[in-house]
Amino acid sequence: MKILALNCGSSSLKYQVYDWEEKIILAKGVVERIGIEGSFINHDKYGYGKEKIFQECKDHKQALKLVLDTLVDEKLGVLKAIDEINAVGHRMIHGGEAFTKSVLIDGKDGEVLNKMRENFSLAPLHNPPAVSGAEAAIDLLPDVPHVAILDTAFHQTMPPEAYIYALPYEWYTKYGVRRYGFHGTSHLYVSRRAAALLGKKPNEVNLITCHIGNGVSFAAIKNGKSIDTSMGFTPLEGLMMGTRSGDFDPAIALYIMEKKGLSPEEMSNILNKKSGFLGLCGMVDQRDICEAMKKGDKMAKLAFDIQVHRAKKYLGAYAFILGHVDAIVFTAGVGEMSPELRGPMMQGLEEFGIVFDDELNWKTKTRNREVELSKPESKIKVFVIPTDEELVFVEDVVAIIQGKYDSPDKFEYSFQKPDYVNKMRQEAAKKELEKK
Repeated sequence: MKILALNCGSSSLKYQVYDWEEKIILAKGVVERIGIEGSFINHDKYGYGKEKIFQECKDHKQALKLVLDTLVDEKLGVLKAIDEINAVGHRMIHGGEAFTKSVLIDGKDGEVLNKMRENFSLAPLHNPPAVSGAEAAIDLLPDVPHVAILDTAFHQTMPPEAYIYALPYEWYTKYGVRRYGFHGTSHLYVSRRAAALLGKKPNEVNLITCHIGNGVSFAAIKNGKSIDTSMGFTPLEGLMMGTRSGDFDPAIALYIMEKKGLSPEEMSNILNKKSGFLGLCGMVDQRDICEAMKKGDKMAKLAFDIQVHRAKKYLGAYAFILGHVDAIVFTAGVGEMSPELRGPMMQGLEEFGIVFDDELNWKTKTRNREVELSKPESKIKVFVIPTDEELVFVEDVVAIIQGKYDSPDKFEYSFQKPDYVNKMRQEAAKKELEKK
């Protein structure tokens, strides 16, 4: 069985082909600049390297046609024919309250996509292209099942006290204003892996999972279920991020809008795309920021210190909400690759039961291995666990078309079993060690 996973942005289409029996990625890539002059595909065939091909794509349907043509190409392809694709999984960012789990899409004009269209106002940058991608895929692959995987679904187990804002209640009942949370598939994956590393079942552990990339979200997970998360109604709330502000006094936005005569659209653009690290020090990449700090850049140091300070605030808040914490998990690009950040976040927490191995931390800079960074005597374990959102996609798709899927908190994934091994990461880790 071969599964095609799609993740559509406003001008991009990411894809991956997964061989379910062999448990390996056959190919992955992205089509960029859709609807913009100079569009191209970056295709990565497993074991053969990457290839970049320029071809104009005016919409997501043409972009997907380019992907399908590439997948059966004599040189670049991994399929003999398109009908080898058995199902398609679609990443949908915002499911609102309509979806608490992944779901089979019932056609272009069915209930699922219509519900997604109703949520356009909740995620105007993400939901419209995701629906466009699904429509294109149904047109081009009409004879296979299509499944929607919702980024917000994992957090639908939050209690009302966590997701209701202290705002006029009718904003929630009429307009759906509440905390939804994002990065759900990532938090699901690493929480299940952390439970396996602890030798326990998911419903036996309390965790704080830290997804730190250009976008950042933390989650408090109690007995395997998300009970709070830092991103809110949109991905803007919470921790400081690459270009997003995270938490701040909302009166500031009103004050600056009045002072500078800014429209809501202009202010939204500033908060989402020109704030965070970019707004403070002019850089986004954590590696650039750390390098600038070494050279004495005071604004880079200030931005970094703000990040650490806010991260510790969330860790402390979630620890108190949970009452007992079994482990803290770092994941995503920065979480997996930045000992410079992990170290300061974990320093000085011995009184709270965290005994951090700083020496091992500095040796851990990889996206291919799961590593425990706490010492044996630490009451709270600290893990680095590379996330694998695409595998969650694939397993949800397979389970749904086989009629075995219930809900994220009840379904047993292959990767939560103690003997689970990611073949591709294991192979990559061996190569890393050989180089050293």
